[in-house]
Amino acid sequence: MRGTYFYISCFLFLIAPVVFAQQTDTNLNTNTNAFSTRLDQQKKVDTVGDLKYREDQFYLGITYNLLSNVPSAVNIRGLSGGIHFGFLRDMPINKRRNIAIAVGGGLSFDVYGNTLFIGETPQEETIFTILNDDDYIYDTNRFTTAVIEAPFELRWRTSTPTKYGFWRVYAGFRLGYAYWYQAKFKQEGNEVTQTDIPEFNRTRLAATLSLGYNKVNFYAYYSINPFFDGATTSNTAETVDFRTIKLGILFYIL
Repeated sequence: MRGTYFYISCFLFLIAPVVFAQQTDTNLNTNTNAFSTRLDQQKKVDTVGDLKYREDQFYLGITYNLLSNVPSAVNIRGLSGGIHFGFLRDMPINKRRNIAIAVGGGLSFDVYGNTLFIGETPQEETIFTILNDDDYIYDTNRFTTAVIEAPFELRWRTSTPTKYGFWRVYAGFRLGYAYWYQAKFKQEGNEVTQTDIPEFNRTRLAATLSLGYNKVNFYAYYSINPFFDGATTSNTAETVDFRTIKLGILFYIL
């Protein structure tokens, strides 16, 4: 009998490690499979991305400002440029979400260094005079505006939920209101500043186009309505249909 107990004990002692090893392998396989499943799910999420993504973006632009529809003798002189910034809300209109419309708000600060003097007569009537270098010696003559804008864009791009660098073409228009403006002329011993010009049209309307890759884009802006209504030059009797074309770089951020 003692021999029987001895053999049974030896048998149990020998098979116990095998059973324990099998159980450990089972638990390890189960944990490994669970970990692999979580990895696969994460990879799937990373691959698919956010199917409801938007290109909501802040923008910052720097432009060189040209003059358009001005008398032939009116030219750019001195600093002529602008800085523009704001935010646009992206609203995709197709399933792929690469076509969208966007609306937003922003500010624009522009300086137009030119040869068109804007002053005032003793009767407080605005005068527009072309400054010829042969007749006038001066240091500064510029027109400056600060405009609050509401941009609207129709957007096309090559973006996907997981692709953050893509080509874009955005066309639209901007409706703005000039809440501040100033015409300034300086020469030795004389300075003229005008902040009340009845002919100035505070409402600004323009067509815009931006195209490029990733954050850096070419930007163009064309003023649809003139800056001044019913204005003519005092020395040449020409219509002052002052408009602007802005060319520069626009950065889309986020």
